[in-house]
Amino acid sequence: MNEFQLKYGCNPNQKPSRIFMDNNGELPIEILCGRPGFINFLDAFNAWQLVKELKEALGLPAATSFKHVSPTSAAVGIKLDENLKKACFVADVEGLDDSPLACAYARARGTDRQCSFGDFIALSDVCDATTAKLIAKEVSDGVIAPGYTDDALEILKKKRKGNYNIVKIDPNYVPAEIERKHVFGITFEQGRNNFKIDESLLNNLVTENKTLPDSAKRDLIIALITLKYTQSNSVCFAYGGQAIGVGAGQQSRIHCTRLAGGKADTWFIRQHEKVLNLPFLPTLGRPERDNVIDGYINKNEEDVCADGNWQKYFTRQPEPLTKEEIRAFLDTISGVALGSDAFFPFGDNIERAKLSGVSYVAQPGGSVRDDLVIEACDKYGMAMAFTGMRLFHH
Repeated sequence: MNEFQLKYGCNPNQKPSRIFMDNNGELPIEILCGRPGFINFLDAFNAWQLVKELKEALGLPAATSFKHVSPTSAAVGIKLDENLKKACFVADVEGLDDSPLACAYARARGTDRQCSFGDFIALSDVCDATTAKLIAKEVSDGVIAPGYTDDALEILKKKRKGNYNIVKIDPNYVPAEIERKHVFGITFEQGRNNFKIDESLLNNLVTENKTLPDSAKRDLIIALITLKYTQSNSVCFAYGGQAIGVGAGQQSRIHCTRLAGGKADTWFIRQHEKVLNLPFLPTLGRPERDNVIDGYINKNEEDVCADGNWQKYFTRQPEPLTKEEIRAFLDTISGVALGSDAFFPFGDNIERAKLSGVSYVAQPGGSVRDDLVIEACDKYGMAMAFTGMRLFHH
């Protein structure tokens, strides 16, 4: 297949629309089910690059959840503890611990569940039945993987009344070294960002603390590879083998850090005893529970514990989670990794990072205020590496 006709482009008025190969070669994909759209493919191809690179860097199966051309999270196949299983709504999944790929997907989809609503999934390995069962439970637009077992394909083809988008990609496909895009009728051309991210990128430790345990190196690599495929400006918090907070597309670096830090905080607080034991009505669906949990933690649109509200969500009125309890819980956390796609221009980013338990930082360096950023890290005993490499993605 040299080209695939799409229903429309980014919006219904943008027609005609297609994907095709400039060189008249074959597309490196096979559509096994559904009819993916323009944005679906943008998500799928960016997401596939991310998980392929994570697998190559860390040697573990990887998964990501993409939405509007940025990852909500990315993770590798490490088993989840019982609290995290509950927080990710996978505590009842039989055989989860036996499938590293399913563990990676459970982590990636469970990180920022509100933003992952209606996502596109990428898997680094052949999708097995356990992973397919997890995908089947979630609201999702599609999945891309190098293959699917027969059982997995049978499960996924039942999703969305048989119209779920299932894409198989050739894992050996290598794109051309030069890439092009058109903006306002003008062609842009550049070399592909083939920069390799690995442990060697973390050797230039510029802080007094020069200790990076293996777990920190793993998490910093996850953060940096995630940033490579996130719309810039962007900042990523990672912990325990997964990205736990992605702040994408902000004009100011501190806003990236605040956004990513807030998401990381919510991910941690989802594992608080009070949150794990919320007495949900059995009729409440998974997406509704996500919204209620966010309301319970962040108290944005409504007080879900108030009279007149709690009856819509719970079997009994839950005890509120106070700001003091949240702060006390977050103050127990350390060992979080933080990556940035460009240098930190001010120390305020480090101050915000500290509030979310950051102990390790990787950023390009090169700001005129590098000394102030290093000083802020030294104040909190953080270890920071200057990578020397910017990771903008647009």
